[in-house]
Parts: sequence; C-alpha cells; structure tokens
Amino acid sequence: MNKSILLAIIGISTFAYGAYMPIKAEAAQYMIQSAWNVANKTGYQVKPWNWMDSHPVIRLKSAKHNQDLIVLEGDTGNVLAFGPGRNIESRHPGRAGTTIISAHRDTHFDFLEDVAIGDQFEVDSIYTKQNYQYQVSTIKIIDSDKVDINISSNQAELKLVTCYPFNAVVAGGSLRYVVTANLVQKS
Repeated sequence: MNKSILLAIIGISTFAYGAYMPIKAEAAQYMIQSAWNVANKTGYQVKPWNWMDSHPVIRLKSAKHNQDLIVLEGDTGNVLAFGPGRNIESRHPGRAGTTIISAHRDTHFDFLEDVAIGDQFEVDSIYTKQNYQYQVSTIKIIDSDKVDINISSNQAELKLVTCYPFNAVVAGGSLRYVVTANLVQKS
C-alpha cells in the first residue's frame, strides 16, 4: 500500500476517533437529561439507555458557578464516567443525615475549586419532589487513606467530593476535596 494512503487512513481514523468521544459524551448528557425529565415527572427510575447501570436521581444547581448537573445513582467508575454520582449508602437530599455526591475533578466538579463558604446549591430529588437549598459551611482537604469523610446521622447536609489537587498531572491520589453544605431551606 502506498505510504501516503496509509498515512491518510491513519489520520482520518485518528480524527474520527477523536471526534467520536466528544459526540458520544454530548449524546450521553442529552439522554441523561431526558431520563431526568421523565423521572422527575413520574418519580420512577428511568435509565438513560438500556445498558446503563444507573439512573438520574438528583439535580444539583449553582447559579453563582453556572452549574446545572444531573446526578446519577451510585458512585462507581462506570457511573462517574458520565456524571456526578450519589453514594448509595448516603441519605437522600432533605432528610436527616449526609448526602454524598462525587464527581471527577477535571470534568463535572472542576468548578468546586472556586466554591467558597456561604455559596448556595439548589437540589431537586426525584424521590421527594421537593427543592432544597444548601449553603456551604466548610471546605476541607482530607487524605482518604488516613481519614474517613465525616457522616452525620442527624444533620441534613450535602457533601460534594472530588479528587485533589485540581491540577494534578496524575490522577488517583488519596487526597479528597470535600465541600460540606448544610440544608437551609425546603420548598
């Protein structure tokens, strides 16, 4: 085969693969949003696509940080590849106890670097059909190899967790950035 034809095929293949990933990611977000809309209206668990091992459960918004995120149930690697995930052992929003939501530091939770004490988050849940306002009370960096995330059994709070530092070249360290917000209003 001609060397220039081979290089052209390799170039086109590389471009196609590079374009495929962003298109796939965008299509996934559209399907997750669509599943959230149906689940929010009906209260039923709706998978974004048949083979997905999760479903949307929470909508997390921050007007200050221009964020509107659909949170999926579970926080496994498969789930976090598509969006933030609620730890299934944590509480649902608005109830006494801690709701834990995790996401990657370089995608959905990259904005946490700019969050400050006093910032507010709006949270909707398919299970309670209510809107909740949470206000950031603490921001901590912990070493997950040495310290567990503090879980409350009586304080209604939201913990947003991501890896730290935000600009790390190599992912997978033990440091976690934990933003804690307390429930301030139900509507």
